[in-house]
Amino acid sequence: MSMETLEATVKLPCSFLTATKLKEDELDEFIRRPLAAELYKEGKLSLGKAAEVAGARNKWEMLMILNEKGIPIDYTAKDAEKDLKTLRFKAIHRGPHGSRL
Repeated sequence: MSMETLEATVKLPCSFLTATKLKEDELDEFIRRPLAAELYKEGKLSLGKAAEVAGARNKWEMLMILNEKGIPIDYTAKDAEKDLKTLRFKAIHRGPHGSRL
């Protein structure tokens, strides 16, 4: 599933990569994950939208990101049931190799 993207420019001091010991190809994830987590914490993004912004594979991975950052999760048993029903529906309506029936 591809999503339309918006490209933003962030100006950082040249010493940023050295100071953080990051490689340039790690910057995207390094910036997106905390941004998504903070916006979720502030109630500006839903869990699913935060996962999308963070580049997480799914909501479960986003839950792990939030947990790592010590952010309380507003995800109820009812939410989990709804997601499970959606996953089951998708599994039933997909043929072998992920193709739609």
